[in-house]
Amino acid sequence: MKDMANDSKPSPDSGRYAARGVSASKNEVHAAVDKLDRGLFPGAFCKITEDHLTGDAQRCVVTHSDGSGTKALLAYLWWKETGDATVFRGIAQDSIVMNIDDLLCVGVTEGVILSSTINRNAKAIPGAILAQLIEGTEDVLAMLRAQGFGIRSGGGETADVGDLTPTLTVDSTATAILRRGDVIDASRITPGLAIVGLASGGRCAYEAGENSGIGSNGLTSARHELLANHYAQKYPETYDRAMPADLAYCGPYRLSDPLPGSTLTVGQALLSPTRTYAPFALRLLQALGRDRVRGLIHCSGGGQTKCKRFGTRVHFIKDNLFPAPPIFAAIARASGTEPEEMHKVYNMGHRLEVYVDPADVPAVLAVATGLQLEARVIGRTEASTQPDGANHVTILKDGATLRYS
Repeated sequence: MKDMANDSKPSPDSGRYAARGVSASKNEVHAAVDKLDRGLFPGAFCKITEDHLTGDAQRCVVTHSDGSGTKALLAYLWWKETGDATVFRGIAQDSIVMNIDDLLCVGVTEGVILSSTINRNAKAIPGAILAQLIEGTEDVLAMLRAQGFGIRSGGGETADVGDLTPTLTVDSTATAILRRGDVIDASRITPGLAIVGLASGGRCAYEAGENSGIGSNGLTSARHELLANHYAQKYPETYDRAMPADLAYCGPYRLSDPLPGSTLTVGQALLSPTRTYAPFALRLLQALGRDRVRGLIHCSGGGQTKCKRFGTRVHFIKDNLFPAPPIFAAIARASGTEPEEMHKVYNMGHRLEVYVDPADVPAVLAVATGLQLEARVIGRTEASTQPDGANHVTILKDGATLRYS
């Protein structure tokens, strides 16, 4: 079995990723943020603060900000090539889900107020696109409410900032008040637990079509590694011209090309709206109760290494991951990216992890089955084997051992 430790090869931040202005590890961000007050529950997935809104000592406030990232540029390319502005409805979903699925991980299921921010270059982004983003936002919120997740729009801001962006950005902020006793605190992740992964790809009961599983992470690299130089030549407004020319749209595909191993085109796969796990999380908490869910981890930034930041003195062993969906295989093939980096940048097949006692695994799988959402035990937690007791991750897959410490 091939052994690849992440400290034995260059970090993703030192090569093609950094040359595109991207950080897979966000070490500089964590170095700054980790010095700040960690809130009422320092080990929770999101920062949780006192409820200064109502003054209720039994409650707390969770606020989260995120967005669609550079996935909005893929929608821009699609629109420019096809004239179809409805693609931006998926970008609205990306921005919302990247917030609420983080909130799910601390137990938020109701009372969410969402505010959206669109920054655009008015010369490049017409009102028809704004209409699709705004209407798409309302449609996603309605779908979530129909599934039982309590969320309402709190308005937002559309700013014309052509000096800042040649195209657009789509971001959101979600805020909720939560009973302190209802918080799911990821510090409760300890050795001896089963890890159940929820698939990021395929089609579940509440989705209108097949999902590639890409989510909204790593899209800068995915876009440039997969798409052909045609897009650099025709749409220079969609990338940083300070980037080395050989890294700009250096892939083999156009948006309309079939994605190998999939029924989707490359464009459809890259633009698959980020799946929400809200319907699953709601039913899981009802079925098990909050005390028996020891942790929920949204495998967003950091991919399969995201879990390393939660729990204490834990060795995360992942030895039964899902087969990588075709979109990730295509990215790895086109870019030559090694598995160690792929699993750190992308979700690679599952984007939510549930940490429970092994006896509770059947109940977790039953909830997923009821939603036609593929799930499996992807690993377990054991005691850390690091000399200082630090958390670390080992992935065993396809004959390789990937180590992250």
